[in-house]
Amino acid sequence: MDPQNQRLVLDAANRFPREDVIVVLGSPDPESASIAAETVTLGDPTYAGPLAGVPLGLRVYHVTEQAVRDACDPSVFEEQIGLMSAVLDVEGIRAAVEQIRQQAGVS
Repeated sequence: MDPQNQRLVLDAANRFPREDVIVVLGSPDPESASIAAETVTLGDPTYAGPLAGVPLGLRVYHVTEQAVRDACDPSVFEEQIGLMSAVLDVEGIRAAVEQIRQQAGVS
C-alpha cells in the first residue's frame, strides 16, 4: 500500500470511529493482499509510510470476498468485479486476508 493510500486510511481512521471504518482491498495476489491487510490492522510492515508502527486495527476485506459481494448490488458487482473474480486466486487472497484479520483480532 503506497504512502498516499496509507495517509487516506489514517485520515479516515482519525476522522471516524474505527469501528465504522472498513478497508476494502483490490490487491491482485495473496502476498500483496496480506501486506495491505497487515498495514491497516497491525501497521505498515515495510516501515515505509504513515502507518509504520501504527496499529489501526481496522476491519479489512478483499473486494472478491463473499462478505463484500453480499453487500453489493449483484449486477454492479458482476460488472465491476466479475472478471477480476474469474482470473485472480480468490481463495488464496481470502485466506491471506483472513489470516491477518485473525492475527489482528478484527473481523
